[in-house]
Amino acid sequence: MIKGDPRVIRAWTMYDWANSAYSLTITSAIFPIYYAAITTADDGMDKVLAAHGVPAASLQSYTLSLGFLAVAAIAPLLSGIADHRGNKKNYLKFFCYLGAASCAGMFFFTYANLWLGLVLFMLACVGFSGSLIFYDAYLPEIAEPKDHDRVSARGYAMGYIGSVILLVINLLMVMRPGLFGIPDREGLPARLSFLTVGIWWAGWAQVTFRRLPNTAVTQEARKHTLAAGYMELRKVWRQMLGLDRLRRFLVAFFVFNMGVQTVMYLAVTYAKQEIKQPDGSPIADTGLIVSILLIQLVAALGAMAFVRLSRRHGNISALITGLVIWMGICLAAWRIESVNAFYALAACVGLVMGGTQALSRSTYAKLLPETADHASFFSFYDVSFYLATVLGTLAFGLVNQVTGDIRNTIIAIGSFFVAGALLLLRVPRERSIAPGTGRAR
Repeated sequence: MIKGDPRVIRAWTMYDWANSAYSLTITSAIFPIYYAAITTADDGMDKVLAAHGVPAASLQSYTLSLGFLAVAAIAPLLSGIADHRGNKKNYLKFFCYLGAASCAGMFFFTYANLWLGLVLFMLACVGFSGSLIFYDAYLPEIAEPKDHDRVSARGYAMGYIGSVILLVINLLMVMRPGLFGIPDREGLPARLSFLTVGIWWAGWAQVTFRRLPNTAVTQEARKHTLAAGYMELRKVWRQMLGLDRLRRFLVAFFVFNMGVQTVMYLAVTYAKQEIKQPDGSPIADTGLIVSILLIQLVAALGAMAFVRLSRRHGNISALITGLVIWMGICLAAWRIESVNAFYALAACVGLVMGGTQALSRSTYAKLLPETADHASFFSFYDVSFYLATVLGTLAFGLVNQVTGDIRNTIIAIGSFFVAGALLLLRVPRERSIAPGTGRAR
């Protein structure tokens, strides 16, 4: 395969377009609002807390933690098998269809089917997270190192834009169900939006599957698959022990990503409880949706802006800048209560979220040695990603449950960004000159 083929790169970015519908509609927008609605009684009491002794918000975060933990447990072995057999695309398809089918199955999620719905919610998380391991592993194969930042940012930008398009359609279904002839009862419009996510995800992914290459499986590769996957993993681990820059970056990424992912997955849950309208009532669902749309649209610009910043000052410096902004966001979130202030904060989150995510992926790709074991190397990146999300969402749930004040979760989230920035300072700089910049990286 020739690196830099624009058709392959376009096809690769289309998977971001496809799967980001899950991360926006399911994790950030309609599902959290729907979940809060079905778990809240008419008198405003938490039905889950009353029935099971766990706050509904904490149960949601624990479910996410379990899903990410499952992926972290199986991903390294699967990636080793994929590198050994040369069939990353098959694993990408499997997790894609698992996630899409789980989203579609959430059409049946009602409070009466609470546990079934949460299992599907967890499996959708597994499908989304598992597919990204094999998707991310294609980046160093389809693009030259000098293009990693740009291609990674382009993928995230495509995801932000595509997910907004579907969300707008779903919002019309939820807010104006009569336009679609949908009865507004039993949360049907919201549950139909979960079904559309599954269709959108699996449907647009076909563009990616048609173009991405897949190495043929040899007869030797068919033998002892599990053992070969384990040996592949051991080989990559030993290589990583000797790569000081890569190893230190991965540790820093693990820490600051705990904060990034917790904000992404649970910001709506936090805002629902803490942000107030001028009359003192909780922020309206429409206000939450506006903030989410604002985050997504600004994130696409933020991804590109941070690419420019990395060209001038290097990836590590750009990431540290992003983490300093995250610290400021946490400080502001601790203090604000008004809707307008929350909108301003949402714009800041979007700006830094897009840049942090895009640069993290491309920085890791740049630090990889010359290798054919991209899925195995990226499995360590993605396992760090998922374990960080497990710990971040778990910390959110525990702090909320133990202290009884969801605002205290901001302290935990902010500490992740501070520690992550300090760890990034320990990543050795490569004393080479970036093309066209005259600056050391």
